[in-house]
Amino acid sequence: MIYLDYNATTPVAKEAADAMLPYINEEFGNPSSSYALGNRAKKAIEYGRGQVAGLLGCKPSEIVFTSGGSESNNTVLKGVALSLQSKGRHIITTKIEHPAILNPAIFLMENGWDITFLPVDQHGLLDPDDVKKAVRKDTVLISVMHANNETGTIQPVEIIGSIAKEHDIFFHTDAAQSVGKLKTRVNDLGVDFLTLAGHKLYAPKGVGALYIRGGITIEPLIHGGGQEMGKRAGTENVILIAGLGAACELALKYLKDDMAARFAFLRDRLHEQIIAGIPKAVLNGHPAKRLPNTLNISFPGKIGEEILKEIPQLCASTGAACEDRSVTISHVLSAMGLSRETAIGAVRLSLGRKTTEDEVDKVAKWLVNKAKG
Repeated sequence: MIYLDYNATTPVAKEAADAMLPYINEEFGNPSSSYALGNRAKKAIEYGRGQVAGLLGCKPSEIVFTSGGSESNNTVLKGVALSLQSKGRHIITTKIEHPAILNPAIFLMENGWDITFLPVDQHGLLDPDDVKKAVRKDTVLISVMHANNETGTIQPVEIIGSIAKEHDIFFHTDAAQSVGKLKTRVNDLGVDFLTLAGHKLYAPKGVGALYIRGGITIEPLIHGGGQEMGKRAGTENVILIAGLGAACELALKYLKDDMAARFAFLRDRLHEQIIAGIPKAVLNGHPAKRLPNTLNISFPGKIGEEILKEIPQLCASTGAACEDRSVTISHVLSAMGLSRETAIGAVRLSLGRKTTEDEVDKVAKWLVNKAKG
């Protein structure tokens, strides 16, 4: 088996698994308890908080642990909407966001909020001028993903952050795909909120984090006890937090070692071999402003899902889902204006730390052979 679906999920890094073991086997204390066993659990949480903050370049007190990216995104959209409804009920986002943004936005729209879904160009790139034009006096939040999970296109988050600051509007980015692959320092990005998902950066599933800039208070998504500085109720999962912290520390090391350059080399090697065999194959996403590990490519005249079914030893994703003889096109590819023929032929290949040149070469041959057939 060759796994090229790292944008979907990653394996748990050994360092993360090792960090979790003490809290699985021995250290079972409730971090809210005042005795030694509980205090050690609390220290583990704060240590993990510091590791996450180190990756994002923020204060540990600005990190809130959650169950993952979906909870973090819901917390921001619903929390800001409820907290600032007296100021305004308008939110700006894009048509290519993850469903964990789009569906909360639709929920708010159905309950009286006004949502602007901005378009993107043929490369999946948002024009910052469209953000400027969409800003209104009652706008309370702008939410734009850092990098797209399907195409890898990187959005001009820094510019949008400046626009938000100029108009005194809260700004959120879903950075689930970019954290660990790109530099994601919150002050450089100019964000007030940032979403991080553990299982996208070699931590376990079921854990994530939300950066909330110091001084900002929004309504919690989950009410209950006073855990997480009163911003997210519920007894913390010490085991998963220990794993997330270790994964973030490891990610910072890989960033310093310029893992992105290795990713880009392998991604481009894969792309070049596919194009050499199938010259009419189409790149989906920005040719330069793209995650270094992500290649979304279409084989016109073919159906991506059928190609992958014929290569059972390859784990990858498609840009369309086939159900009951009908083909549902990805909302991201649709927003980019791809023709139906191109969209249904899309395959997403996302590389990881363990991907090798030999694997890339094999996958290129498999895809070329099946796409030609």
